[in-house]
Formats: sequence, structure tokens, C-alpha cells
Amino acid sequence: MKNLPADIDLVTGCIHNDRRAQERLYKQFYGAMAAICIRYTQNEEDTTEVLNNGFLKVFKNIQHFDPEKAGLYTWIRKIMVNTAIDFIRQNSKHAVKLSLDQTTEPYIDSEAIQKLDAQELLALIRKLPPATQTVFNLYIIEGFTHKEIGLKMGISEGTSKWHLSEARRLLQKSLQTLSVA
Repeated sequence: MKNLPADIDLVTGCIHNDRRAQERLYKQFYGAMAAICIRYTQNEEDTTEVLNNGFLKVFKNIQHFDPEKAGLYTWIRKIMVNTAIDFIRQNSKHAVKLSLDQTTEPYIDSEAIQKLDAQELLALIRKLPPATQTVFNLYIIEGFTHKEIGLKMGISEGTSKWHLSEARRLLQKSLQTLSVA
């Protein structure tokens, strides 16, 4: 993604602690970053906490932004995803220490998913246990491999696969419950 001159001006302003530039950056990226944070959290309070912590990290580290390496959106998105993972790690009371080399993939009826609107699907994903929800988001939405997820979350590749399988199983169960209702 190419950086626009306006993005570079915005970053320069933020580096110099220009409050108007910081406000513009926040407003410009708030909606997209909030959508990312919502996928990783269980409720609105957690979403707000992750979002605010993420933007705090953005402003504290804006001088490290390198327009040659990534676009501003991509750089901020990476910070938000990592902030969400840190939040989940800090708030996980019971980390699941399972490791399965092979998992079976539960079948999810695509017709049932197509009948849901985005808010209903998000609500189902947010009901997943935090670690399972995070692996699901990282794998399905962000496109990380199980190896990358394992490194980011401090779990084994097999555990990442288990969480993905568990997410699919739980979502399938929720979809079946909705179909019956």
C-alpha cells in the first residue's frame, strides 16, 4: 500500500506532538481499527480498552513508522492486532495447554452463514472463548499460519490447530441452534 503525502504529513505532525495531527490520525483510522478490535474482544469495554491502548502505542512509536516498509494503515493495523493479542494473553485466566497434531474440521453449513448478517456473525464469534476467538480471527480473517499464530500467542502449532477446530465446532453448534430456533 502506497503512503499518501497526507499520511506522511500526518505522521510528521504526530512525531512533533501536534495535537491536531494526532486527532486527525485518530479520526481517520478509528472506524477501521475499532472493527479489528471488536473481532478480538468479548464486549464493548474490552474493545475500547484495546483500541485506546493500541492508539497509545501508535502515538508512542510513531517515530518508528517507516513508509518504505508498509503503509500507515498496515502499520497501525499490526499494532492493533498485537495489542489485542497482548490483552487476551494478560486476561486469560486459564490458558488451554492442549496440543493436538491432527484435528478434524467440523462442517459448517454455508447456507446458514449466508442467512446471518454481519452483526449476528460477529456476536457468535464474540461468544467464543478468548484464546479460541483469537486463533480463529488470526487464521481466518488475518491470514496467519498456525506456526505464526503459535509464535505470536506463545502456544504450539498443534494448540493453534485445536483452537481453530474448536472455534469451528462451537460456531457450527451455534448455527445449528439458530437454525432450529
